[in-house]
Amino acid sequence: MEWKPDWGLRGRMVFTMFLLFALYVGFVAVLSLLRADLLVIVAVMSVFLVAQFFFSDKLALYSMGAKVVSEEEYPQLHAMVSRLAQQADLPKPKVAVADSQVPNAFATGRSQKNSAVAVTTGIMRTLDEDELEGVIAHELAHIKNRDVAVMTVASFLSTIAFLVVRFGIYFGGGRNRNGSVLVAILASLAVWIISFFLIRALSRYREFAADRGGAVITGQPSALASALLKISGRMDQVPQEDLRDTAEMNAFFIIPIKSGVVGRLFSTHPSTEKRVERLRQLEKELETSRV
Repeated sequence: MEWKPDWGLRGRMVFTMFLLFALYVGFVAVLSLLRADLLVIVAVMSVFLVAQFFFSDKLALYSMGAKVVSEEEYPQLHAMVSRLAQQADLPKPKVAVADSQVPNAFATGRSQKNSAVAVTTGIMRTLDEDELEGVIAHELAHIKNRDVAVMTVASFLSTIAFLVVRFGIYFGGGRNRNGSVLVAILASLAVWIISFFLIRALSRYREFAADRGGAVITGQPSALASALLKISGRMDQVPQEDLRDTAEMNAFFIIPIKSGVVGRLFSTHPSTEKRVERLRQLEKELETSRV
């Protein structure tokens, strides 16, 4: 299979990013016109978010309790990642393992040369070799598509808006009781709510793209579909304390941890059913091309 772009999917991603860009331009314009001290938040958080961007791989691995492992420790896992990275035309990423019963995996890193693929011990026990290859290929597709960098940049001003809402009154000071601080807080609240939904839509589109990319890398869409179904079914058997410990990493996982109807409604991932349906369609396309 060739790495062909899905132009419909790309179009939706570009449109979503354009809406985010337009929203953020308006947000910055409002703060600038108000000349509020709230701009201090933007300056301070810019430093922290730039640091997060450059150290995202280490932060994500630390958050999950994942440790970079050597070839001597996990020879088969390293061999699998090396082979798939070569097929994806990528530098081999660092390989990490998290000791967790939650069957999941994620990719992190700001660039293709500074990336890592992490899997849990739970997923290695749950999936067979072909299924695990499908999952790792999906994560490599995230790296190839530079999704970590894209989502970090996309969420930058959304984070700023959230902090303005949370700390705006404190930073505004008592001397600015003329309404400018209130206007800035209300504008920030609107920006945060709208960007919340736009960023989740963008994230779901990128998951579809990573599914397709992973299937292209392995040439086995059905293996990834099987892995998604198996992981989704296994989640209900994982102890609640383990789910709570890893819930903050939902956006990075191949399957997010379910948290009720509201959690699924605002999920960073498409439903497993929709992802499997698309992969099965891709499998049919592949079978047709082989005839």
